[in-house]
Amino acid sequence: MANRITQNMLNSQFMINLQRNYQRMDDLNMKMTTGRRINRPSDDPIGLSFAMRYRSQSSEIEQYQRNVDNAKSWLDYTDTILDQTNQVLSRINELTIQASTGTNSLDAMKASAQEVEQLKNQLTNIGNTVFRGKYIFNGQLTNMKPFDETNPEKSTTHKAEISYEVNQGVFVPISINGNDVFGPANLNGVDSTNPNLFAVVDRVVQCLKNNDTKGSANMLKLIETTHNRLQDIRSSVGAKINRVDLTDQRLKDASSNVVSLLAKTEDADMGEVITQMKMDENVYQASLSAGSKLIKPTLMDFLR
Repeated sequence: MANRITQNMLNSQFMINLQRNYQRMDDLNMKMTTGRRINRPSDDPIGLSFAMRYRSQSSEIEQYQRNVDNAKSWLDYTDTILDQTNQVLSRINELTIQASTGTNSLDAMKASAQEVEQLKNQLTNIGNTVFRGKYIFNGQLTNMKPFDETNPEKSTTHKAEISYEVNQGVFVPISINGNDVFGPANLNGVDSTNPNLFAVVDRVVQCLKNNDTKGSANMLKLIETTHNRLQDIRSSVGAKINRVDLTDQRLKDASSNVVSLLAKTEDADMGEVITQMKMDENVYQASLSAGSKLIKPTLMDFLR
């Protein structure tokens, strides 16, 4: 026996269908407004879990990129300071060569001694270089001046390295120990194999003041040793800069990939959304038209 369809049943079903259509239009409007396919967990629970994972990866990559930028800035500045050190050392070497020839007058030797003393002060200032409020040649003790201006050759710098994590579990040391650059603290005379640069400069000054051409010639070997040590350190800094640059490029590639995956996961296809919205609007208007004919007039309509 067929079920009897009442007017109330027709009215109720009509309102349910109209509400469903309106809900679809609201969902599409939300997608058009946000530009996203997933706006609520119920839209796509699996897609949402992937989107959250991609966002987490993106945040990690952004932090690594900030670390890379900081590391590169520190290393670039360190290389600049080492280049300045090299220039000062080259000038000291030039004056020492001139003094070793025996052709300089006594006044010229004294003038060279005065210049070398000033160059030593410049080396001390370089050793106490500050970058972003931190001393770059004192390891992790970045708030403490590594070299004493009065006796820089007797200063011992902190050995603990500063490192940045540039990728998961990958750390790049960026700090250079001051004693590695200028030589170990000179406590028992100049070590010919690993001389302290400040102590070498002091000896050069004494040779110049004493018009000691032979002593000046002997200093050239020590200056060359310190120069070779400085070049080795600059090479290591350059290698770290290259490593950081390569890491930076890999992070940029990874970031681009994650952003692309995130867009594919949660971004809405606006062309499809607009087309569907138009279709649902037509259906909605048709529903209203059909409903106006389906719902019978009541006594109240006749009394108006």
